[in-house]
Amino acid sequence: MDLTGHRALITGAGQGIGRACAEVFASRGADLVLLDKNSETLDQVAGEVAKNGVWVVARSVDLTDLDSLGSVLEEIRGERVIDILVNNAGFDRPGTTAKIDMEGFGDVLGIHLSVPLFLIKALLPSMKSAGWGRIINVSSIYGLIGGKGEVAYSTAKAGVIGLVKSVAKEAGKEGVTVNAVLPGLTRTPTIENFMADRFKDEIIEDTPLGRIGETQEIAKVIAFLASNDASFITGAAIPVSGGWGM
Repeated sequence: MDLTGHRALITGAGQGIGRACAEVFASRGADLVLLDKNSETLDQVAGEVAKNGVWVVARSVDLTDLDSLGSVLEEIRGERVIDILVNNAGFDRPGTTAKIDMEGFGDVLGIHLSVPLFLIKALLPSMKSAGWGRIINVSSIYGLIGGKGEVAYSTAKAGVIGLVKSVAKEAGKEGVTVNAVLPGLTRTPTIENFMADRFKDEIIEDTPLGRIGETQEIAKVIAFLASNDASFITGAAIPVSGGWGM
């Protein structure tokens, strides 16, 4: 699964699954464009992965500000062609149908659907022209099974799967594959710091492997989908959940 000679843009690269993707991709030779809102953590990640000897550029940007994101993208594309896109960034606004407000609902759909679509629209034409490209979107098991108190997040993550399948049908004949990875409960800073233990324990109890997932386990599947070893996989929504949600 060598990625030498390829350039990957990873959103939400400052922590969690995005950070793990940066580490795994760099270890396999990919040049990196790392985007995140948190400049402090992003700079730390960029410094670490650059030790692999790959080209790394990191930009702190509010991804939901599409004008700013577009400006950053134009600057970066002037330096290197990007042929791998990992749409990983996201956040949650928990709430049941009765409690979620429309603004919060829209914010969650924006980061999980509008931002990935914006980046796909920007980068897909050059991938098609080159006859090779990889787009991997991070969805969630909640996109398949829903989640109590997670109406916005579950809706957004289900939408990611629809987006992936639609773009995969458009792009396949030009050599571009488009897939989704569906993590289960994963040891990210958000889960560790903000999710109550009783909720974690309930999910682990329903997980056949009986444990929480690690970010590197998700990132390695994403790296596989970005490689030539996954050349005949497109339009797939692959659970990486320890069996939770099946």
